[in-house]
Amino acid sequence: MHGWIILDKPHGLGSTQAVSAVKRALRVQRELLGGTEKWKVGHGGTLDPLATGVLPIAIGEATKLAGRMLDSDKIYDFTVAFGVQTDTLDLEGTAIAESDVRPTLAQVEAILPRFTGPIEQAPPAYSAILIDGQRAYDLARKGEAVEMKLRSVTIHALHISSPQGGEDSAACPQGGVAQLGEGEANPSPTSARQQAAKPPYPLPHGERISQITLAAHVSKGTYIRSLARDIALALGTVGHVTMLRRVKAGPFTLETAISLDKLDEAAKGGGIGGLMLPLTAGLDDIPALPVSPDQAIALRQGKILTGIAAATGLHLATDGIIPVALVEMQDGDIRVVRGFNLMSREDD
Repeated sequence: MHGWIILDKPHGLGSTQAVSAVKRALRVQRELLGGTEKWKVGHGGTLDPLATGVLPIAIGEATKLAGRMLDSDKIYDFTVAFGVQTDTLDLEGTAIAESDVRPTLAQVEAILPRFTGPIEQAPPAYSAILIDGQRAYDLARKGEAVEMKLRSVTIHALHISSPQGGEDSAACPQGGVAQLGEGEANPSPTSARQQAAKPPYPLPHGERISQITLAAHVSKGTYIRSLARDIALALGTVGHVTMLRRVKAGPFTLETAISLDKLDEAAKGGGIGGLMLPLTAGLDDIPALPVSPDQAIALRQGKILTGIAAATGLHLATDGIIPVALVEMQDGDIRVVRGFNLMSREDD
């Protein structure tokens, strides 16, 4: 039980709540199988409750790699609705600015290169960034002015996924903040995609659009809500995010992601292990470095190894098929970056 569960996080669930859901599933399985061991659980990259998609959940020794997931690149699909900016920069907020301007598809295509490559952006006021020891969203909810400093991020790729609706379609009611009617369920990302595919699509370049779905491959620290805001402003209008779906986080994609329902079902059958990816799945880009049993013991004790031929940089030291440590080769020395408390059955 040392590895990764890749959740397809549903709309409305926070990342911490998702971790709690995995803990509950593990507890159900433990009680079913009569086990006693408890496992550390953590996530590898926060997703807003509004967002859906890939959320890596680390279990056991894999939690030592969760921070590495936070530093990884991400890929998102997101929809920008033009004409209204909200205080949260998404559809859950209150309208704070409006514009009658709607861009054309050609204008959107022309502006995207300006937001590709190294850029600077101001994070949303409603974010988890600490300001004088307090979360920015806590200050914003109190009505306090929150000044967000610019930060450098990199947009590796940014392109149109699908234009959505002509100027008169998909209009947001009452100030542009999309609200669900009483008794309505939150629309799923799938239904949103299906709506996006309805005519008029594809749109003529000269037709004005009310919203558009983009795909972005971004570096760590990038706020998609801020990116959407800035794209709208550059187009001479305002906008907010109505759909946000993470399709890739580091090496993990939607192809290996599972629903909470599937996780719960597996827990009741004692089969969570069958849904997990190995600890090494989070290190696919790191070359393996085989070590001897004696060298493995030394690394587990935090000792520095010398005399091993290896390229400079990070390596995954392995004793046979057992991951020993994430190590770094520098100036002829191999030093432990993260050690794993994993033993073979023979060691047990």
